[in-house]
Amino acid sequence: MCQFFETIKIINFSPQNLEFHNARLNFTRKEIFGTKDPINLNDILSSISIPTAEIHKCRVIYSISIKKIEVLPYFRKEIKKLKIIYSDEISYDHKSTDREFFNELLEKKEDCDEILIVKNNLITDTSFSNIAFYDGAKWFTPAKPILKGTKREMLIRNLSLNEKNIRIEEILKNFTSFSLINAMLELSENIIPIENISM
Repeated sequence: MCQFFETIKIINFSPQNLEFHNARLNFTRKEIFGTKDPINLNDILSSISIPTAEIHKCRVIYSISIKKIEVLPYFRKEIKKLKIIYSDEISYDHKSTDREFFNELLEKKEDCDEILIVKNNLITDTSFSNIAFYDGAKWFTPAKPILKGTKREMLIRNLSLNEKNIRIEEILKNFTSFSLINAMLELSENIIPIENISM
């Protein structure tokens, strides 16, 4: 049976952004398995053991029900340079544990740290995060990502992030920098010059 997962940031013993993780987990369960009984991650995670107050990464693996919960120390992946990779076939609407196609695309990153995937001539995501671009005044994120991340959804809702179709030729012309965002990465946590995207 296909399995899916949520990665949840834990700060000072407190799981973050659970409203959005709950929504995506239960939407996936309904879409894939037809289940109508929601799981409440607040209840599930209330009994987990967290060793210290430092930042941890909690990985919840599930299908119809919760299969496994892992709590691991968090170490941020250093990303300095992205390589543009084209893939019109890629599809990852739900956060599945099967990520083999991402691994295949990563083999093409050459001397870069990570890939930036272009689908149907539009910028989408990296292999592990959504992306945001800064134009000197506002942050924008691709309107058609491969996966709608929970941090992305939260930032859009609180008006910190704007959706926009972004074509590859617009990157250098319209933006000064970019930032990777996911459950573990905050907007503006690591701002990278736009020139660090390799065409």
